[in-house]
Amino acid sequence: MSASGGSDFRWSPPGPAMLFCPADRPDRYAKAAERADVVILDLEDAVAPDRREAAREALVANQLDPDRTIVRINSASTGEARRDLAAISETMYRVVLVAKAQTAEEVARTEMQSIALIETPLGAVNVNDIAAAPNVIGLMWGAEDLVAGLGGSSSRFGPDEPRSGTYRDVARTVRATVRLAAAAHDRFAVDAVHLDIDDVEGLRYEVLDAVALGYQATACIHPSQVATIRDAYRPTPDEVEWAAAVIAASDEHSGVFTFAGRMVDGPVLSQARAVLLRAGR
Repeated sequence: MSASGGSDFRWSPPGPAMLFCPADRPDRYAKAAERADVVILDLEDAVAPDRREAAREALVANQLDPDRTIVRINSASTGEARRDLAAISETMYRVVLVAKAQTAEEVARTEMQSIALIETPLGAVNVNDIAAAPNVIGLMWGAEDLVAGLGGSSSRFGPDEPRSGTYRDVARTVRATVRLAAAAHDRFAVDAVHLDIDDVEGLRYEVLDAVALGYQATACIHPSQVATIRDAYRPTPDEVEWAAAVIAASDEHSGVFTFAGRMVDGPVLSQARAVLLRAGR
């Protein structure tokens, strides 16, 4: 198998809502696939250690569409990861989410198309090297394991603090660094889960911010979050109309021009194309 998973095809998210599903709950597989754009079958944190073998058996016996499914494996340096990969080799799945990715060499050991999950201090420090690994196709980040690795207690400001519910500065820094590293190496980026399921407004604003920064998808832990994520990634009709008109107007100009009272140059055209891409045009 090649470093890219034995194929020249480079996977990318077919939609923005990526839903975690415990791999030891095959009764939830089909429901997750119906609700989300991508299902992340989880062999790591969502599965108790004594249930991991049962989870691998379920993974093999109850296969979903490989174009819309990725598998989160345990840290690539562990024996659990080797057992995870052995099970995946019996399926059609070709993309893995590598938990607690810390070095490029570690992720390369999967010999599959890999999304590196940056959720440890060492992984955050090494994110640029990890993003450059030839089998890495995307990056995702995680706040809670990151803060635990720092010896901290919370990734977000509490209800009695200013900026309640938003990320603390270290988490925000890693979120930004992951996005920059992904862009620098032409990888897609997936934003972290919003653990407060009832905080619909907080999720919406967080996803809108992710969209503005060029994230291609957001992970979630509950089906009820899917609609909010999709709505936030979907451009409004006014945004689509503006983007289409700007692109059309650019055909009549060879350089910088003014459109609807706004200067339009290369970066603005790139932003317009990104809007049309999110709209499916």
